[in-house]
Amino acid sequence: MGDWLSRVSIKILLWKQRLQNPITISPRGKILPPPSMASSTSSPLPILKIGFVGFGPFAQFLAKTMIKQGHSVTATSRSDYSQLCSQMGITFFREMKEFCEVGSDVLLLCPSILSFSEELPENFDVLCTHPMFGAESGKESWEGLPLVFDKVRIRDEVLCRNFLWIFEKEGCRMVEMSCEEHDMLAGQSQFLTHTIGRILSEMEIKSTSMDTKNFETLLQLKESTMNNSFDLYCGLFKHNKFAKQELDKLELAFRTVKRKLLETIEGK
Repeated sequence: MGDWLSRVSIKILLWKQRLQNPITISPRGKILPPPSMASSTSSPLPILKIGFVGFGPFAQFLAKTMIKQGHSVTATSRSDYSQLCSQMGITFFREMKEFCEVGSDVLLLCPSILSFSEELPENFDVLCTHPMFGAESGKESWEGLPLVFDKVRIRDEVLCRNFLWIFEKEGCRMVEMSCEEHDMLAGQSQFLTHTIGRILSEMEIKSTSMDTKNFETLLQLKESTMNNSFDLYCGLFKHNKFAKQELDKLELAFRTVKRKLLETIEGK
């Protein structure tokens, strides 16, 4: 993508996964509505110009809600999504230069987790966000689903608050934490969940006529995990320094359990 970041007209930039940052944790993680909305949560949101760089399934999922709320959305991607965007009411640009010239209030970087390698310019505000849900778990509602965010470098607090209010208005549970803590917790939960799901897939477990509820849960975990790409799983490992630690702990735990079982057979 070259030096496109130096050409784009933008006020705040968001990265939807992770960056490293010193720990700063909000005790509540609750977002106040923009001043114009303070008297009524039913008031319309300020209209934002939101640009997506990368428009795969997850970006499409987010864009649907942003369009529903009345925001103006543009997108660019390596793949051609012009027909889909036309159906959704989104302006799609094949050329990065044209996308940059339009300008955005907020730019969402949503490439695959393995392909992002841009240095973020110092003059950009940076808000790291991670919706802890996807198209399947959030298809009916975002009510109560966690949106984790870190204000890595924010100067325009009003615009930042207006953007976060998109998720607050949909009922998300707003969780402010540092990227460092996010990565640690994600290693314990998200990466471990994906790992167990892929192990179950390798075992080729299948439904039987006598499934217990717990086994049905394992089948659901396998299916939901395998709906995600292997690139995503690799990215969770490659870009999270805590993932290797969790993988080692899982391997050690398996060996410990196996040893205890074999000891019962051997009469030790």
